[in-house]
Amino acid sequence: MIVRTTDEITGTERDVAGPGWRSKRIVLGGDGVGFSFHETTIEAGTTHEFHYQNHIEAVWLVEGEGTLIDLDNQTAYQLAPGSMYLLDGHERHRLDARTRMRMMCVFNPPVTGREVHDENGVYPLVAAV
Repeated sequence: MIVRTTDEITGTERDVAGPGWRSKRIVLGGDGVGFSFHETTIEAGTTHEFHYQNHIEAVWLVEGEGTLIDLDNQTAYQLAPGSMYLLDGHERHRLDARTRMRMMCVFNPPVTGREVHDENGVYPLVAAV
């Protein structure tokens, strides 16, 4: 059994941030459970483009409001608490945060914690150790 709190993750290598975003990686590939689980925060007024070519991601918004844009077909989705989206087709997407957004995210295959978004917003596929 694994029990963790976001407080104990804060300030460790599992707490990763960039301009306008922060990801607390609660479960990672090295935990050996077949997925990773993150709390991600996007700051109000920021825009972020992502394209997970190597991962399926499910996202559940628990706080905040914003717009999700599928960059493959320019379809826009309004997000509010309780919204979920699943990137099961490796869609290129953009998040426009109207307010601070806090999301719970699941990745398969799991993220290891060593990934860095490349210039296209892609995480490389890194083997869990």
